[in-house]
Amino acid sequence: MNFVFVSPQFPHVYWQFCAALRRDGARVLGVGDTPFDALAPEVRDSLDEYYWVHDLENYEETYRAVAYFSYRYGKPNWIESNNEHWLALDARLREDFNVAHGPRSGDVARWQSKAAQKPLYAAAGVPTARQTRLTTFDETRWFIGEMGHYPVFAKPEVGVGAGGTRVLSSDDDLRALLADHGDTPYVIEQLVHGDICSWDAVLDSRGEPLFENQEEFPPSMADVVYGGLDLAYLSCPDVDPELSRLGRATVRAFGLASRFVHLEFFRLDRDHPGLGAAGDYVGLEVNVRPPGGTTPEMMDYAHAVDVYQVWADMVCFDERRVKSRGTDAFCVYASRRDAHRYAHAHEDVLGRFGEAVVAHGRVPDALSDDMGNYQYTARFETRAEADEFVTYVHERERETDAG
Repeated sequence: MNFVFVSPQFPHVYWQFCAALRRDGARVLGVGDTPFDALAPEVRDSLDEYYWVHDLENYEETYRAVAYFSYRYGKPNWIESNNEHWLALDARLREDFNVAHGPRSGDVARWQSKAAQKPLYAAAGVPTARQTRLTTFDETRWFIGEMGHYPVFAKPEVGVGAGGTRVLSSDDDLRALLADHGDTPYVIEQLVHGDICSWDAVLDSRGEPLFENQEEFPPSMADVVYGGLDLAYLSCPDVDPELSRLGRATVRAFGLASRFVHLEFFRLDRDHPGLGAAGDYVGLEVNVRPPGGTTPEMMDYAHAVDVYQVWADMVCFDERRVKSRGTDAFCVYASRRDAHRYAHAHEDVLGRFGEAVVAHGRVPDALSDDMGNYQYTARFETRAEADEFVTYVHERERETDAG
């Protein structure tokens, strides 16, 4: 098998997908915009060959890279990045090289559109917030009036994370969005109150999960980014059966298969008439790639399994061959921001929680708005221990009056 992996060097843990493929016997060919000599040793070692392009956004240059691999090794069997930013690039390359595995451009465009996702959720029987595309002031204001009142949530129709999102609380906010959004299509949604949970899965060719994971995000990413909050979230040892049911139904309606997926849901913290009762799940958005950053690592620790190998087994054998290495647990991520002063020093965190801290380090600048500047990842048997860890990491210094 010839597997072309786009951008194996970023996020920095993604080389592990490549290493897992090679363990299963695949030839892994990397295309990226980092010079070969600047790649981390583990990235270089995970690849059979690497082609450096100056800019992955330059399609002609990236096309030449894949054409070179095709000439040297034969037709690629898979082209994939597992990265939201490059999904459209992956799909275009698959079309131009007639790669059998993986979605084409039309599929990706439909899956990435917040508006186009709505009828697919409806087909799955999954409730979602009411939505309209941003058009004129009068048309959008009529929609808001039909829902009842402000506030409402505005977000780019195609976007990653919290980028470009905002809460509209008045007509003036709506006018400001209409003046600011430029050529970026936006959607306006009913504001939903609740925690964000995700159903993550590695799907086989029939759309059946070979692996499942539940994440919980107490603050939304929009609140984290725009409020400058400290981020904490966790991978749970178990998956709520109702969340699993809704995730599987959504996968069938979207026609997803042979992929790593990250499906986000609200878990309502109050009754929403016409939407659901407190504790119900409401569809938020479908992401047809793994959750970002180092989250796959957290799944490894939460479920005592190499999730990179689960994914590679799916690619190479359409089944899960890797086994669990132990018991499940809570794996929690807690980050800090350089702008804040904390009550407990770095050494105190490591001293108090010891071997429970499985990873820590600086977060790449490209991810720091969402993920914080410095992160600690830890594994605990109970939710109470995980909560205690987050409280300790995030505790701020008390401000004292000058003089």
